[in-house]
Amino acid sequence: MGLDRRQIIATLVMSGAGVRGALAQADYPARPIRIIVGFAAGGAPDALARIFAEKLQQRWGQPVTVENRVGAQGNTAMAAVAKAEADGYTLALMPIGNAAVNPTLFPNLPYDPVRDFAPISQLASVENALVVAANSPIRSMAELVALGRAKTTPLTYASPGAGSLAHLAAELLARSAGFEMTHVPYRGVAPALTDVLRGDVTMIVAQLSTAKPLIDGGQLRALAVASPERSKALPQVPTLTEATGIAGLEAVSWYALMAPAGTPDAIVTKTQQAVAEVLRAPDMVAALEAQGARPIGSTPAELAAVIAADIARWGKVIREAGIQPN
Repeated sequence: MGLDRRQIIATLVMSGAGVRGALAQADYPARPIRIIVGFAAGGAPDALARIFAEKLQQRWGQPVTVENRVGAQGNTAMAAVAKAEADGYTLALMPIGNAAVNPTLFPNLPYDPVRDFAPISQLASVENALVVAANSPIRSMAELVALGRAKTTPLTYASPGAGSLAHLAAELLARSAGFEMTHVPYRGVAPALTDVLRGDVTMIVAQLSTAKPLIDGGQLRALAVASPERSKALPQVPTLTEATGIAGLEAVSWYALMAPAGTPDAIVTKTQQAVAEVLRAPDMVAALEAQGARPIGSTPAELAAVIAADIARWGKVIREAGIQPN
């Protein structure tokens, strides 16, 4: 039986759409791209996004802009990207919190980082350090753990908010080392650090990009870094595992580039390859290091595996500690 006229027309239309789709992918990017950031301009996520936007714009010859959508700890912005057209022209700078912490922390999260996104690449990581005021009597991790276990001196730790990586890292340390500390949440890192500096709170786990100037200025003392290995920025400071003998205390902040689910593989691959080339450039490495970050890079599959592992890891801490958002 031959095809009737309507079937022939439908087949031709579908074929034309397929050709147009393939051409659009081959020409990508053919118009401006926007990177959505869920935090205010001037912060670490925004600064990182703008560094990458500039380098990608130079490479592609198309405008790459950063759009800040502040609210709900970045969840509003991530939900907007999840609902955007999957054509590669709307991307997300996704921090570890939005990718791996919030799925457990928020029971009604308006997006799913696994189902609603196509991973492109990890971009960079920022190391964290456990710090106390420079005039604190606690001079080492051994002393901190001993005080905690002795239960003679109440210990407190600050964080920029309930469910932040600073909160989870301190909770993981206390539970793993067998002592208790009282959490003192703040609305942002600045007031949290202020009270640590004044001695009102014992300690905080803070990003080195924020803490190092205060360490260098003699206002804070770093007891350990929450990295798998010592930091090049603080080579004399041990890792948490070195200082306590307890494995699995790493808490590294990372950022990734994500696209809406359904974005064509060809566009994801092209973008990942561009990111990899940008990350290899010496000027990019220098720009990241100036922000207290270091390049990572990954394939989409590697990023997906990191997200899955961190959702499981930090989800366990959140459930066991009964952590609730602010």
